[in-house]
Amino acid sequence: MKWPANIYRRFIASTRGVAAVEFALILPMMLLLLLASFDAGNGIAIYMKVRSATAVLADISNQYKTIHDSDMQQILGATSVVLTPYSSSPVVVVVSQLKITALGTATVSWSDTLNGAARSVGSSLTIPNAFTPINSYLIFSEVSYTFTPLFGFFTKAPITLKDSLYSVPRSSASISRVSP
Repeated sequence: MKWPANIYRRFIASTRGVAAVEFALILPMMLLLLLASFDAGNGIAIYMKVRSATAVLADISNQYKTIHDSDMQQILGATSVVLTPYSSSPVVVVVSQLKITALGTATVSWSDTLNGAARSVGSSLTIPNAFTPINSYLIFSEVSYTFTPLFGFFTKAPITLKDSLYSVPRSSASISRVSP
């Protein structure tokens, strides 16, 4: 009976497989962190692209005096190109011109969209108090992207990444929108 007790003592005192056991215990957590950081990195990269697309939309559209349908399609298309190499199908782009009245209220004078719904002409919009240039016009650019995490460890639901930007028309007091 002495022989098996000796084996048990040697087994308990052995440290040769400790590293392998510790690695086996930590590996799933490390893989989870790796895949979650991959999703988070993609989300951050797409959000930065959304912010760039919003700035591009504002910068291009506020340089016109008159925008025709063909021009607007190119402007909206350029915005979705900024999102490359990510898919442009979950992106919604809206550009609107806001008229600021003497009372400081903003109403939509025209609006166009890509993959979404344009704002209704004449509808009012609340703008920040710092942006109340009375009797003037603003270009309001909005871009949103529905990001679905690839691995979805922390959330399986899609996340909507949004950005918006107000800008002043550069070439004229307002931009005319011409539709055939």
